[in-house]
Amino acid sequence: MPRPPTKPALNPPFLPLAYLPSPRALPPTRLYPEKRPRRLSSAAVSVVASTSFSADPSAELRALCSHGQLAQALWLLESSAEPPDEDAYVALFRLCEWRRAVEPGLRACAHADDRHAWFGLRLGNAMLSMLVRFGETWQAWRVFAKMPERDVFSWNIMVGGYGKAGLLEEALDLYHRMMWAGVRPDVYTFPCVLRSCGGVPDWRMGREVHAHVLRFGFGGEVDVLNALMTMYAKCGDAVAARKVFDSMTVMDCISWNAMIAGHFENGECNTGMELFLTMLKDEVQPNLMTITSVTVASGLLSDISFAKEMHGLAVKRGFATDVAFCNSLIQMYASLGMMGQARTVFSRMDTRDAMSWTAMISGYEKNGFPDKALEVYALMEVNNVSPDDITIASALAACACLGRLDVGVKLHELAESKGFMSYIVVANALLEMYAKSKHIDKAIEVFKCMPEKDVVSWSSMIAGFCFNHRNFEALYYFRHMLADIKPNSVTFIAALAACAATGALRSGKEIHAHVLRHGIGSEGYLPNALIDLYVKCGQTGYAWAQFCVHGAKDVVSWNIMLAGFVAHGHGDTALSFFNQMVKTGECPDEVTFVALLCACSRGGMVSEGWELFHSMTEKYSIVPNLKHYACMVDLLSRVGQLAEAHNFINEMPIAPDAAVWGALLNGCRIHRHVELGELAAKYVLELEPNDSGYHVLLCDLYADAGRWDKLARVRKTMRDKGLDHDYGCSWVEVKGVVHAFLTDDESHPQIREINTVLEGIYERMKASGCAPVESHSPEDKEVSKDDIFCGHSERLAVAFGLINTAPGTLVSVTKNQYTCQSCHRILKMISNIVRRDIIVRDSNQLHHFKDGSCTCGDEGYA
Repeated sequence: MPRPPTKPALNPPFLPLAYLPSPRALPPTRLYPEKRPRRLSSAAVSVVASTSFSADPSAELRALCSHGQLAQALWLLESSAEPPDEDAYVALFRLCEWRRAVEPGLRACAHADDRHAWFGLRLGNAMLSMLVRFGETWQAWRVFAKMPERDVFSWNIMVGGYGKAGLLEEALDLYHRMMWAGVRPDVYTFPCVLRSCGGVPDWRMGREVHAHVLRFGFGGEVDVLNALMTMYAKCGDAVAARKVFDSMTVMDCISWNAMIAGHFENGECNTGMELFLTMLKDEVQPNLMTITSVTVASGLLSDISFAKEMHGLAVKRGFATDVAFCNSLIQMYASLGMMGQARTVFSRMDTRDAMSWTAMISGYEKNGFPDKALEVYALMEVNNVSPDDITIASALAACACLGRLDVGVKLHELAESKGFMSYIVVANALLEMYAKSKHIDKAIEVFKCMPEKDVVSWSSMIAGFCFNHRNFEALYYFRHMLADIKPNSVTFIAALAACAATGALRSGKEIHAHVLRHGIGSEGYLPNALIDLYVKCGQTGYAWAQFCVHGAKDVVSWNIMLAGFVAHGHGDTALSFFNQMVKTGECPDEVTFVALLCACSRGGMVSEGWELFHSMTEKYSIVPNLKHYACMVDLLSRVGQLAEAHNFINEMPIAPDAAVWGALLNGCRIHRHVELGELAAKYVLELEPNDSGYHVLLCDLYADAGRWDKLARVRKTMRDKGLDHDYGCSWVEVKGVVHAFLTDDESHPQIREINTVLEGIYERMKASGCAPVESHSPEDKEVSKDDIFCGHSERLAVAFGLINTAPGTLVSVTKNQYTCQSCHRILKMISNIVRRDIIVRDSNQLHHFKDGSCTCGDEGYA
C-alpha cells in the first residue's frame, strides 16, 4: 500500500539560520508590497478584451505576457477569481524579470505565495531567477524554502544570488548543503562558488572546490578555469593561478585578462607585463579590460613611455571615451605624479562616475596636494555624486595632511550615515585624521568601536600617540598588538620613534630584535629609524654599527648620523663626515645644512659656517630657510659678534621668526648685552607671546646682568599669563622599565632614597669644596640645599638612575624642556663625584656629562 504524500517542510534540508531567518518568521506584509490593484482606463480594458481569445484566464494571461502588456497582465492576475496555472505565472515572472519591473514582480510573487502552499520546480525556478535578479535574496530564500523539489538550476540561482549580494560565506554554505543533498554541480555552479571563495578570500575552500572541479570532469571548461585563476589570484596565490593558466589547452581573452590582472593584484607587475607582451605576440586581441588593467600597472611601474603607448592603443581601438578606461588613465597618471595630465583626462570626460572623482581625490592626496584633493571633493558634492568608502577614506587622508578637523568631522558623520564605519579602510583613515589633528582621544574612541582591526589600524594608533607626544601609550599599544597581529615595518618605525623620544634604550633593543626575527631589517625607513634610536639614546657606537651595515644608505641615513655627531659635541667629526658623504656622491639637502651649521655654532667655527652657508646656494642650489638663518644668528651670537648677528637679521630676504630672534636673545644672555637682548625679546615675544621658554631666557639675561627690578617685572608678567608653572618631566629607563618624574615630584615610591642620595652628594660636594654659589636674587648670598637640589625633574631622574643601576653604568635621561644653568652645573659635578657617565637629552640638545665636563662645551651655560 503506497504511503500518502506528505506536505513538504517549509525549511530546506540545510540550516544557515545564523544568517537567515526562518520563512515563517518573515510575514508576507514585510516581504512584498501591499496588493493594491490599479484601475485600468477604458482604453486598457479594451486592449484586454481585444487580446482575450478564451474564457480561460490562464490563457489570457499568457497572451498578455507574450505581447509584453505587463500592466494589463497584472490587473488580470489580481482581478481573477481563480489563480492561473503554473505556465501563466512563469510567463508573468519572466516578463517582470526582462522588464526589471521590481514592484509588479513582487506583487505577482505575493499573489502566488497566497495561493500556493509550495511551489513546483518550474514555477519556483522562475520566481527565484526574478527575485535574485532584483537583489531580493530574503524573498528568494522564502521561495526556495517552499520548493519540495530543487534541481541544479535552483541551487545555482541561490548560490550566485547570495554571492552577488555580498553574502559570500552564506553562498559557500549553500554550496556545501547542495553537495550534501546529492545534487551534482554543473559548469555554471563552479564560477559562482569560486567568485565567493575569492571574495572572502578563502584559499582552503577554493582548493576544495578545485578538487570538485576535477572530480566532476570540468577541468577542461574555459569558464571554470578562468574562475579558478581569478580565485587563486584574489587569495594571493599567483603561483597556483599561473599553473591553472599554463595547463589550459584552450584560452579566450578572459583567460589572459584573469592571469594578467592576477599578477598585477599580487604585486608582480613586471611578470604581468611580460604576459601581456606574450598575449600580443600570440596575436590575441586585447579588449577594454586588458588595456585598462595594463594601463594602471604601467603607472605603478613608473614606465611613462609604455603608459603613453597604452593610451595610444586605447584611442586606436576606440576605448578613449570609455569611463572605466578614463578612470584607469587618471590612476596611471596619478601614479606617475603627472596630475596635470590626469586633470586633463578628467576634464575631457563626458560622463564621470564615483570612481572618476575618487581617482582624482586620491591622486592629489598621494602626490602632496591635499588642498586640491579637498577642492575636488567639494566639487563632487556640488555635482551630487555620492561618494563611496574609498572616496571618503581619500578625503580623510587629505584632511589629515592639512589638519582640517572641520571637514574630517563632517566626513565622519557622512561615513556613519552611509554605513561605512564597518569598512576598515574608512575607520583607519579616521584614526589617522584625528591623530594628526591632535584629537587622539577621539581616535581612541573610533579604534575601540572598530569591529575588526588590522596592522594598519594598530600602526596608525601607535604613530598617532607618538605624534601627540604620548609615547608611553604608543609602547603600551605596541605590546598589546603583538599578542594578536604581526607588525610590519611601519609599526616598528612608530614604536622605535616612541623609544627614541623617551630614551627607552632597552625597549628599543627588544624591538630591534623583533625586527631581525621578522627579517625586515632593511625595509624602507626602518634602518634609519634604528640609527635614530641609538643616536638619541646616546649610543653612537651602536648607531655607527647600524649605519655601516645599512646597505642602501640615503641622505636621511647620513643626516641622522651627522646630527648624532653634532648632538654629542663632535663638530669636527661632523664636518669630516660631511666631506665623506659628498665623496660618496650623496647630495646633501636642507636638513644636512641645518646639522652642519649647528655643528659650527656649537664649535665656534665662524669661517666654516659662512663657507657652508654660501655653498648652499652657490654649489648645491639650496635656498636657505628660517632654520638656516637661525643657525647663522646663533653662530654669530655665541662667539660674541652680536652686532653682525643683528645686521644679518636685518638683511634677511625673508621675515625672521621667533627662533631667529630667540637665537640673538640667547647670545645676548651669554654675553650680557641687555639693550640688544631687550630688542630681541621685544620681537620674539610679539611673535610667541605665550612661550615660557623665551620668558625664562629673558629672566636669565636680567639675572646674569643683575637687573633685579626688570627680572621681577618679567616674572610678574609670567604669573599673570599663567606661564610660571614648571611642567618639566624627565624619563629614565631602568631594567627595561621607563620611570617618569615631574618637577618637585614626591609621588615616586623611592622618593626618600632619592632625597637621601641627593643629600649625600651635596655633603660630598661641600666637603670637596666644589659646592657652587649661584644667585638669582640680590638677597641670596649663601648657597643652600634648596638652591642646589631644587627638585627639577632631571635631577630626580639622575638620582633614581644612580640608585638602581650598577656602578659604572651609564645613566641616560630624557627631558621635555631646556636644562637650566643650575642643573647643568650640578650634573657636571655629580658626574665627577660618582665617576659615572650621565646623558641628559633635553628639548634643545644632548648633554653627555663625564668627569665634571659636558660635551656641549658649556655653550649657553657660561
